[in-house]
Amino acid sequence: MHLERLEISGFKSFSDRSELAFDRGVTAIVGPNGCGKSNVADALTWVLGEQSAKSLRGDKMEDVIFNGSDARKPTGAAEVRLRFGNVIVPPSVLKELGEDVPAASHEPGELNGNGHEPATSVTREVEVTRRLFRSGESEYLIDGQTCRLKDIHELLMDTRSEEHTSELQSRFGISYAVFCLK
Repeated sequence: MHLERLEISGFKSFSDRSELAFDRGVTAIVGPNGCGKSNVADALTWVLGEQSAKSLRGDKMEDVIFNGSDARKPTGAAEVRLRFGNVIVPPSVLKELGEDVPAASHEPGELNGNGHEPATSVTREVEVTRRLFRSGESEYLIDGQTCRLKDIHELLMDTRSEEHTSELQSRFGISYAVFCLK
C-alpha cells in the first residue's frame, strides 16, 4: 500500500480545495512558519479517525472547519480525502461496500498455516474520506460510500500490524506512516 494523494477542503487554514500528490520516493513538506505544514499532518490524523480535538490543536472538533478570515467567509464543512494505491481490501470490507467477493482460489477444506481457510482479498486503489459539517454531523467514506470508522481501520489493518496502525493516529507516527506507505 502506498499513499498517492491527499485532498483537503475547508480544513483549518485550507479554505479552498488543495491537493498534494505523493510520488514514489521521499516527499517533504517545507515552508515558512504559519503556512500550514502542521495542518497537513493534522489532516492526515483526522481523516484516519482522530477523535480528540486537543490532539488536533483545538478545543472542540468544529475547530477543524475553516473559520473565515478578513478576505474569506467561513466554510460549512471540512473534508479530507486520502487515496491509497495497492490496498489489500479484505472480504469483510468488500461486503460492507456492497461489492462482489471473489471466489476462493483454494480447494474446499484447504487450510492455511494457522488452521483457517485462506482469505480471498482484492488489491486496488482506495479513497478514504472524512467530512465534518458545522451542524456537528460527520461521516466517513470509502470510495464515496458511507462507512464506519471501524471499516477504515479494518481496511488499513489488513496490510499492517495493529501496532503500526495505531501509529498512524499519533503525531509522531504520521511521518513514519507517510514514509512507510510510499
